[in-house]
Amino acid sequence: MKVPFTWKPTGWFMIGWSEEYRPGAVKPLKYFGRDLVAWRGESGEMHVLDAHCPHLGAHMGHRGKVNGECIECPYHGWGFGPDGINKYIPYEDRPNVTKHLRAFVVNEMHEAIYVWHDPQGDPPRWDLPNVFEAWPEQGGGPDDYYRAYPEMSVKYEGEPVHPQIPLENAPDSMHFKYVHDATVTPVLLDYGTDGPTFRGTVGWPNPKDPDSGEMALKIHTLQNGVGNTLNVFEGSTPYRLIFCVTPVDDEKSDMFYSIWWPRGTDTAKVAPESTRTRVERQFLRTLADDLEIWRYQIYVENPALAQIDAKPYGALRKWARQFYEVPPEN
Repeated sequence: MKVPFTWKPTGWFMIGWSEEYRPGAVKPLKYFGRDLVAWRGESGEMHVLDAHCPHLGAHMGHRGKVNGECIECPYHGWGFGPDGINKYIPYEDRPNVTKHLRAFVVNEMHEAIYVWHDPQGDPPRWDLPNVFEAWPEQGGGPDDYYRAYPEMSVKYEGEPVHPQIPLENAPDSMHFKYVHDATVTPVLLDYGTDGPTFRGTVGWPNPKDPDSGEMALKIHTLQNGVGNTLNVFEGSTPYRLIFCVTPVDDEKSDMFYSIWWPRGTDTAKVAPESTRTRVERQFLRTLADDLEIWRYQIYVENPALAQIDAKPYGALRKWARQFYEVPPEN
């Protein structure tokens, strides 16, 4: 997908779910056009570095080992700390600190793992929002929901979709009728921006009296940067979700989608099979519906917008420009 802005935006981006990394686990990753190594140290802390050992270039995500909080290169056993600095060489008296690897700031919350990406390597400029804290007026905390991963989560890898394309669903209430077969026409009730945050609310009119102004359902959306969407559903079933899009390179992205379903009086951590089936059939599949559009879509820089679209789309696109701090690669 050709877009007039970079595939290497600034912000927080999801790289996986916490349960994928037990202490001592090592994984190779590729995001932002970089080979990365992610591991969970023996303390339980997650760490992410550029993957290739500066000694002779081995990829430490393949057969690398965890030693305390260090990642150990499989080629010659050099150990690198979470800061990317060589801490030891097993056959030398002292480490080689002349070169170090780029280290990424890691943040874990609501069962997910995020890294801060800045093209210049600068530290985080804003906090990562928590899906259970972003709407305090809605109530509900982690203990009120079944776990999201793995039962109610899905990942799509290597999709030819820039993160801004899903982002533009936020002010787009009309697509629910045509893409997701909504039985009423949803309404964009409110939207606004605040620094790195875009907020919006879409309402579903009461099907028994669509002209009354009464809403049977509201979806509250918080976009944090271009790769991180949080939602809370206000209605008969107040579930929450995250939808994260992380660029792999200049052509494709990985997509992560997780739903927290309220468990009521059930004390189980894992949702029963009937609930999982319902969530998968009615809610997780909505991302597949969107993907059937996004995979074949082109980016229209000057779109022929309907009157109802113009202001919210314009506001979102203007807001998103702040995250593109380097020019696109041709």
